[in-house]
Amino acid sequence: MTVGVVLTASDAPNQVDAAVRLAHEAAELGVTSAWFGQTFGADSPQLAAIVGREVPGLQVGTSAIPVFGRHPLLVSSQAQTAQAATHGRYHLGLALGTKRLTETAFGLPFERPIARLREFLTALRQLTETGTADFHGELLTATTPLPARVPGAERGVPLLVAAMGPQALRVSGELADGILPYLAGPRALADHIVPALTTAAEAAGRPAPRIVALVPGVVTDDVEAVRAKATENLAFYEGIPSYARVIELSGARRAADLAVIGDERTVEAEVRRYRDAGATEVVFSGTEIAGEADRRRTWRLLGELAR
Repeated sequence: MTVGVVLTASDAPNQVDAAVRLAHEAAELGVTSAWFGQTFGADSPQLAAIVGREVPGLQVGTSAIPVFGRHPLLVSSQAQTAQAATHGRYHLGLALGTKRLTETAFGLPFERPIARLREFLTALRQLTETGTADFHGELLTATTPLPARVPGAERGVPLLVAAMGPQALRVSGELADGILPYLAGPRALADHIVPALTTAAEAAGRPAPRIVALVPGVVTDDVEAVRAKATENLAFYEGIPSYARVIELSGARRAADLAVIGDERTVEAEVRRYRDAGATEVVFSGTEIAGEADRRRTWRLLGELAR
């Protein structure tokens, strides 16, 4: 099973240099994929392209770029360039984003997000697969008076969506290659997310979708202190309706209840629970929360599980 990590280096003196260094370390320990979040700092497709170019063999991806404030033509250019730079090892993750960040940052109304996601994916798949588009929707228009193909990206770009709600899962099953659920525990995956996504994909005649489960976690002996820190760091998500719903469906009370924290045996057992629940890939985030020694300890275990 593919096992990856989210690389976080935003506090480093040079984020790009630090990301490359961390990616080399992850690959040396056997980790098979490295993922990059997208906020308002580093451009995640560009960062993934650089890292993937510098670390041959490592799969790289973004998790995830909000569709509000972006256009399929521009995201396609970024994704295809990253795919060419990595010779087919780049994976594009998209997200709806949140109402507060969208409206505060871009001054855009957070309206009809599912309709926007559907139109965005429809146009983006045309662009990444053919290099052309002639899409005229209610919310988006994407046409190509000039070619939009990037030579070297002929394999196309895997399209994943940070989908967890019923409507987003339906659209993702129909139009994407898989999903990137976060804070969705094994119960939510097995009982709600995987069945809904698989049903939508089958109805659309698409292949079995990928389920790349993003899981906060770390191998550590200082479980109580790390759990307290995780509770503080993850509390933000409890105020977002989509996350609050999936946390409840997972049988948890707080977001931090879904953080996998403990020794090697504990973490390995939880990774296997996610796999048994339908995850095709598991990606750990927040592995730096307990310091460098425990981060490296975590990556070493994940690398072993990936073999």
